[in-house]
Amino acid sequence: MLPNPDEKLDPRVRRTRSLILQSFESLLAEKGFESISVQDVTDKAQINRATFYAHFQDKYALLDHSINKMFMQEIEKRTLNVCSYSPDNLRNLILAVCDFLTHLHTDCAQPHQQFESLVETTIKKQVFDLLSYWLRKSNAPTELPATVATWAIYGLASHYSHTKKRPALEKFVDEAFPLVAVNLEQFA
Repeated sequence: MLPNPDEKLDPRVRRTRSLILQSFESLLAEKGFESISVQDVTDKAQINRATFYAHFQDKYALLDHSINKMFMQEIEKRTLNVCSYSPDNLRNLILAVCDFLTHLHTDCAQPHQQFESLVETTIKKQVFDLLSYWLRKSNAPTELPATVATWAIYGLASHYSHTKKRPALEKFVDEAFPLVAVNLEQFA
């Protein structure tokens, strides 16, 4: 099972982080990442700047944490963090990434290149970690197949989320699945 770093936090710390995250996510929907300042977040959360900086180095660290947490919830909702590699689980992972990116682009005002880059880095790391976890359970080599599959999954999901006239998600994943599976089948 993949570890959840927030599980061991003091309840007060979790509550404050939750307040900061809710404020940040609300601001993302209103203004977009580039125009959000730490002051905006602290004002909306009704906390002081020192409290913010006790939890996050800057708004980029907050974005990283926020995306990590939201994507991990998506993975946990589909129980992909506690299973092994199978074609069905891989298909569900592709679905999860496509669905997550599509909602993220829909829910955030004015996605910006820097925002996109930070999201990509965070999501690809989690997908790589999950695929590596699955492959290690099969005693298979992990780095190269997990890297290739991670880039393929993220690239396909990014393409899907930016397409104006999208096909149905299920149809897209059915078409994308063989392109990713071919890279993992031999190792799993």
